[in-house]
Amino acid sequence: MLLLKIVYEGEAIVVDELQDLKKYFKNKNITIGISESIEGSSHFIKILCEDEVYDEKLKNSVNLNVSNILYKIVIDIFKKKEVYEFLTDTYFFLRNDELPEVSSRIYEALIGESKIKDETSIYCMNRKNNIITKIKQCIDESTELNIKGFITFRMKYLKDDLEAIVDKVVEKYLVEKEYNEFIKLLKYFVDVQDSKIEEVNIIVDENGNYTLKDKEGKEILSEFISEFVDCKFGMVGVNMDDVIISGLITNSPKIVRIHGEGNFINKEILETIKNVFTNRVVFCNNCYMCCQDKLYSPMIDKSRDTVKL
Repeated sequence: MLLLKIVYEGEAIVVDELQDLKKYFKNKNITIGISESIEGSSHFIKILCEDEVYDEKLKNSVNLNVSNILYKIVIDIFKKKEVYEFLTDTYFFLRNDELPEVSSRIYEALIGESKIKDETSIYCMNRKNNIITKIKQCIDESTELNIKGFITFRMKYLKDDLEAIVDKVVEKYLVEKEYNEFIKLLKYFVDVQDSKIEEVNIIVDENGNYTLKDKEGKEILSEFISEFVDCKFGMVGVNMDDVIISGLITNSPKIVRIHGEGNFINKEILETIKNVFTNRVVFCNNCYMCCQDKLYSPMIDKSRDTVKL
């Protein structure tokens, strides 16, 4: 029983992928046959099964797997022929030395084989699935798939999704670039100025509340708050994370000792401290400061994470 007939010219990936498809079904105790014939430059492949095992579920599974094969061909063509032009036209402000890294990130997102890490990877995965769904809808229309014809006449309907993935990847790249430049500026400022304080201990309890102490155990959070508010012209409510970062940058301590690393609610502030102060950062999780029962400061509103002045 014929499940699908594929016509292609030179796309060697088709043969290799179909052999893998045959093994995939064999592992599920389903035998499918693959026969190939050649006429001129055209290759004809038939995917077959025995009449007694044929059903719509099997045909649907074959079409879905072939859709994934065709998707790989589509992104390979898109990568080779269109990505560079799209980048240089739309994101002309990118430097030439940035394009290889951006292109590599785009291809990784298009392949979609990396682990889902963040909102960007989820977005790209959804777009990829949308493309595969469109490809499968086309394959479902007939028992014959002409790959060259699909690329020529149908690929334009996939461009919006492909370019949306590119946009998302570039957007993330630009955000990271801006953040890295900001970190580089803060790090330079910290490195060139004299330390106003020997050591700052940042203690985070199980509820994510902060306590700041110097080397002798003196509370210094109030000093950080005062400095921050003076810089902000007397505003009445400020974010605790901003207070801590500002205080650390202003005082440039020789040692930033962090207690309760795993208790940080906002992981970004932890990463910022690590990136700016690098080898000045020391982690501690088993000293007397870490083990104190009550580290809550009455100046911190836990529900809003703001400083009451």
